[in-house]
Amino acid sequence: MKPALLIIDMIEEFVHGRLRSPSAEAIIPTIRMLAENARRHGIPVIYLIDNHLPFDRELSIWGPHALTHGEESGIVRELQPGEMDLVLQKRSYSGFRDTGLANVLRDLGVNTVVLTGIHTHICVLHTAIDAFYERFNIIVVSDAVAAFSESDHMYALEYMRKVLGAKVLNSAEVVETVMGGR
Repeated sequence: MKPALLIIDMIEEFVHGRLRSPSAEAIIPTIRMLAENARRHGIPVIYLIDNHLPFDRELSIWGPHALTHGEESGIVRELQPGEMDLVLQKRSYSGFRDTGLANVLRDLGVNTVVLTGIHTHICVLHTAIDAFYERFNIIVVSDAVAAFSESDHMYALEYMRKVLGAKVLNSAEVVETVMGGR
């Protein structure tokens, strides 16, 4: 298994802004620990961040958010990328759509994506769906993703497990079985 850690939409808008998840701040320490562990073990860390143009389709549903050049599209200070980390901007729910992510992962020899971030039932789910169709193995870190509500969170985790064949593991299990221990 050759994994990459994906950190999805841990930006100001979704952690502290209008479209924040009530659980967003609570998952920051877990994501930080996973990123530090991944870096120590040579596992690529890739940030996928909403970064919208004023006419993007999503804005008709959610209103203006995470606009290009706006502070709300910046990665939260607690999770700033490391020197070797990659940051890919996205204009849709999925981290794969028009970002080059699939090619980056293949160039790195990755066959497994480890998903963390916001929102379990929207951007994490759509990224998992596209990972499935791009033929990557999927691991969702249950205590490093969050949604608008617990029911949204649980629905998405179960959907990814049942429909996409994703492994849903907690962070301790990921560190032990995917990242080679602490």
